[in-house]
Amino acid sequence: MSWFCFYLPLHLLMAACLCHSIKAPTTSSQQSFKTDLFNFYHSLILADGKETTVHLLKDIPKRYYFVLEEGRALAPFTITVTPCDVPIEWSILVHKASASFLGKAAQGDHDTQEVSGSQKAPSMVSTIFNYKGNSVETYMGMSSHSALYMLEFLSTERDTHITVYLTTDTTSGHLYPELPMDPRIDVIGIGHTTVTLTWKHSPSVLQHRENIQYCLLVNEKHNYKSLCAAETAIRSSGMKLPPTLALSLSPYLLEPQQVMILSNSELSIINKASSGEVRQICMGTKNTYTVPNLGPSTQYYFDVFVVNLLTNASAAYTGTFARTLEEPEPKVMELKDGKVIQVVLDGKKQKFYSLQYQARHKKIQFTFQLCHGQARVHITKNGKTVALENISGLRSFSLKGKLLDTYLVQLRSTEESNSSVKVQVSPHFHKPLFPLLPESLKIKSFSKLRTCNSVTIAWLGTQEESKYCVYKKRIEEDQVWMELRSMDRCSGPESRHKSEKVLCKYFYDINLQRAVTTETIKGLDAGTLYLFDVYLFGPSGIPVRYHSKVVKTRKKC
Repeated sequence: MSWFCFYLPLHLLMAACLCHSIKAPTTSSQQSFKTDLFNFYHSLILADGKETTVHLLKDIPKRYYFVLEEGRALAPFTITVTPCDVPIEWSILVHKASASFLGKAAQGDHDTQEVSGSQKAPSMVSTIFNYKGNSVETYMGMSSHSALYMLEFLSTERDTHITVYLTTDTTSGHLYPELPMDPRIDVIGIGHTTVTLTWKHSPSVLQHRENIQYCLLVNEKHNYKSLCAAETAIRSSGMKLPPTLALSLSPYLLEPQQVMILSNSELSIINKASSGEVRQICMGTKNTYTVPNLGPSTQYYFDVFVVNLLTNASAAYTGTFARTLEEPEPKVMELKDGKVIQVVLDGKKQKFYSLQYQARHKKIQFTFQLCHGQARVHITKNGKTVALENISGLRSFSLKGKLLDTYLVQLRSTEESNSSVKVQVSPHFHKPLFPLLPESLKIKSFSKLRTCNSVTIAWLGTQEESKYCVYKKRIEEDQVWMELRSMDRCSGPESRHKSEKVLCKYFYDINLQRAVTTETIKGLDAGTLYLFDVYLFGPSGIPVRYHSKVVKTRKKC
């Protein structure tokens, strides 16, 4: 910056301040000019004791000024600058004018040309501080009433914004919470899905506990040096950030232990952490916290901010990072020929359940019976996928290969609740474990054949003579959903009460078109809901349950 570029605006500003504060004879036109001059530069004067947001355009410097009240000989002041995005350059320059110049101006010689710099008054311009970076930086100094200060800000990367805080009052507390002498965050525990952090207390917490709280920011990209920088990064990523849910916190927005989740669409506040871009947790004045629900073998960045709830101002601890532990390899259970096992799949963790089988025959058959929930099966042979699909009811896969081929079966629940599956592998195609199944396992009821005390149902059979047993259960209307939801489709008649059994019968038909049977269940109550089940038994004695049917008898006949 050239000396003239600094000299001219400062002299205009000083003239504006002087003509505003000193009463002297003047014409109306002169007074109007001086008023306009003062009002223009007044907008560039930093307010004392107030945080100012400054918007910067790329490669265009922006200047702000401040002076002290007249009559003060020597006073301390502090300036805090917080970059909210890219690194910036900023500096503080001081202009000290001689007493003779100030005296001459004060005598009332306020000609416009003279004040605007046509005379070369003795003065000294010096840079007392400069900085380049994106960290929050504070300058502390001493100023006299005969000095005029200018702050210049420049962004060379892109348009951005910063906040500037000037104060000359060092006796009545601080806008920003104080950091401890050691502002580092310590990692004291790492798990597969958790990280435990601790940090030293802020002196502000010890003095004003009710107005201060700690907030933790968690993400997978990098550390943030201020909440202002975090908010800018989130906005620039294209996420919606409602003004009422800005990252600069308010006691009306977040209660202790609440969590901010910035999902792919917009910000929301919930009480339980889940996956998202940035996670923000406020925990009151606790200085130890275990971050839950993290992914295994993932590097996370952690930032702690101490927040003044009255002013929304915050100070940042030195951020840290940690990598969660690798998830242990899932245990692989060995499958044996002909043996049936039942596995329970955790829906919340969405983990795979692994089973391994080494073929002793060229042809084998995997059979899966879904007992509860929804599940997905993935079968590989020597590392190559041979089957991948969601299963429902009973499903078999007949596979061909070589002796000693290694098959890996992976199962997982496709819903948040737990699922359960029975699994069997067998080389004996002529001795299947499960009975031959009809084309459909649905039970049909005939509305026209319903009476007040009887219901007629029908179901499909097969070409193989098999045993079918019918069961009924009286239920209330508000129990239907829960009964169907909690039903274990792998359980047999042994789980039913003896009073629920209606009958058992054998039948088959060589012609599949005629392999249908009906049954009329009598002795029912009028206007009542009943749950009907049919069990099919094969040669091995293992039952297959048809899809349950809910039917209501007529209320009036």
